[in-house]
Amino acid sequence: MKHKDDEWGKVVRQEPFAASPFTEEHKQNVLRQVAWLKSGSAQEMSNAGVKSVEQKKLPNPHRRRFRSRRAVMAYTTIAAVAAAVILWNGQIVEPVIETVYPTAALQYTDDAGMSLLTDKMKKNVAVTMRDYLGKQLRITKVQDLPVSGRVYVEAGKEGDEEYALIWLDAATGNLREVQMRREMAANELEHRYLRQVPSLLQNIGGDPALKPVSAKRYVGMKQGELEPKSYTTLMLENEKSYGEIIWLQDEAISVSGDLDLKQVSQTALAYAEDSIEALSGKTALDLRSIHRTKDDENGEDTITFNFGDYYFVQTTEGKSGLSYSVIDAKYYGKEINNLEEMEAYHKELFEMKESILREKAAPIIKKIFKVDLQAYKLHRNTETPGIVTFELESTGDVFQVRYNEDARITMITRDANL
Repeated sequence: MKHKDDEWGKVVRQEPFAASPFTEEHKQNVLRQVAWLKSGSAQEMSNAGVKSVEQKKLPNPHRRRFRSRRAVMAYTTIAAVAAAVILWNGQIVEPVIETVYPTAALQYTDDAGMSLLTDKMKKNVAVTMRDYLGKQLRITKVQDLPVSGRVYVEAGKEGDEEYALIWLDAATGNLREVQMRREMAANELEHRYLRQVPSLLQNIGGDPALKPVSAKRYVGMKQGELEPKSYTTLMLENEKSYGEIIWLQDEAISVSGDLDLKQVSQTALAYAEDSIEALSGKTALDLRSIHRTKDDENGEDTITFNFGDYYFVQTTEGKSGLSYSVIDAKYYGKEINNLEEMEAYHKELFEMKESILREKAAPIIKKIFKVDLQAYKLHRNTETPGIVTFELESTGDVFQVRYNEDARITMITRDANL
């Protein structure tokens, strides 16, 4: 056994292991994996793993005793491939080949452009997908972009749920830009995310018993940035409610979930009911849900009341103050069949008379906010037909009003410290 340990020491000083921080525990795990494979106990290995073992005839330990460095490397590689299905003390061992030498896990097509990839480029692609996307995707295209001095690497297909575009510096092999995405089942998401879910939901007053359903990941890196940014979105639900959590890298930046009625001020609820009645003219609409979103990235905390099929009252507290919106989400617009009809519709909205808009909006604003709109100046924007703002220039108080072609008011938002 001492001789085998000596051979191990020689191996780990060679590439690709030399730059990797091996621990004594790691070393013993790999040695046990080798012994496990030699013992013939690997009956539960995947088909690919079995074929790999069968193709490499293991030498008799009494005859060769790891005399060949190549043999030790072969054993280590076999053990690495099998590591994903081996349990040590009840824990799944992380695949050694992926951790130590990620380029070995890259998959390629027969594209002739693969020859453009240097070893450093391959390593950067492999490590980027592993560390940020959590998975190696098959490289389908490699193209030289000489004018920009970049090498373009595409993995997967553009319409697929898993896809990656990576631009590398042709001279240095360093990352220049990255765009990657992945959709996955909730149980595929790393444990470091899933273990945070109950406490994050509880912190916003949501239901900590919500179950993870699915997850999406988007990774981006723009020209001039030093490293990619990874956004992971987890969708949750149960028979009563739903929620969503977004992480930037490993930090939760947005948490949302349905609230219980007792967690909301009765005064706020009554105000929301009165607001919907003022906008719609309807009374006693059913309260369907109360939803809260705490967005730390944008510094906003939003509570949304959902009434009936498509009426909403939304209160957002943010860095610039408080925003209060009353919304009719039902679509009332005309059926548009072509670009000419769209342009005509937008023109009709943009040219709506101010007197008509004031006549429709003023009574609603008076009922909800107790504000007389007469002193407020109307502003239009050609980029947003169907939306105008009323501003009291002396204070900066602003109402945003959305309407359709018959001047039906479908949204009023007040941006101010109410």
